[in-house]
Amino acid sequence: MKIDLFAKRGLFTTTIGKLVLVSILVGMPLSQNAQAEPALKSLLPDMITIPAGQFEMGCVSGIDCNAREQPVHTVTISGFQLSSTEVTATLWAACVAAKGCDYAPEDNGWIDPNMPVRYVSWDDVQVFIAWLNAETNSHYRLPSEAEWEYAARAGTTTPFNTGNCITDQQANFEGNAFKAAGCEHAGENRKKVLPVASFPANAFGLYDMHGNVWEWVEDCWHQNYDGAPSDGRVWPGTVGECERHTMRGGTWHGTVSYMRSAYRFRYPREIRTGGLGFRLARSLP
Repeated sequence: MKIDLFAKRGLFTTTIGKLVLVSILVGMPLSQNAQAEPALKSLLPDMITIPAGQFEMGCVSGIDCNAREQPVHTVTISGFQLSSTEVTATLWAACVAAKGCDYAPEDNGWIDPNMPVRYVSWDDVQVFIAWLNAETNSHYRLPSEAEWEYAARAGTTTPFNTGNCITDQQANFEGNAFKAAGCEHAGENRKKVLPVASFPANAFGLYDMHGNVWEWVEDCWHQNYDGAPSDGRVWPGTVGECERHTMRGGTWHGTVSYMRSAYRFRYPREIRTGGLGFRLARSLP
């Protein structure tokens, strides 16, 4: 896997101009007041209600399976909400402008319209969510790993929610064919991240559940599913296990196999890379 790692950095002078524009957009300074709330609301992603249900979690297709995706187990999911897209860099910039976040990602066009925020660690995301909840009086969170897979599958049992194969017209990845499933088409390797919702949504109305950027989930990392919860809740762990957190969905600079609905990987909670972002979840009342 290709990984581009960057040391922790604060605000850069090259981003200040863009941040000023974002500050004006959201009403500087952002706070819990009538002026800030409508501006911030306009930046929030749509929240899609995911219906309750039951599914088989893990490599149920039997194609290209890894030990970390075993054993396949039945999980019952309560209804919840998941953002239709990954969180955008513009929304993150609003947090920076409001001084709710003290970290601004790398200045590679990171607040261009509709681009997913990247170079954010799991720890960074926790700070952002705390700010967002304070500003909106809401209860946003990261999805659990089980919620993420249930939502990504959208009722499918194939490697992707598009079937056994997926193309460069359905997701952003290296464009290579999925040889394990006999997919013959090799498409374009764009070699860059794309704006959110650049491809069709899955049956639940969720965009980019395959490819573009990896997505952090709340769970600590476990080597396999032995002892995994059967009710869709977040799976905690030991101090050592929680030094790393799970990520799902694959990335623009990753192979097609990484995008499988069952595929799971992990990074240290403090790591920041150009292929890693997140989306928001929320429990139903």
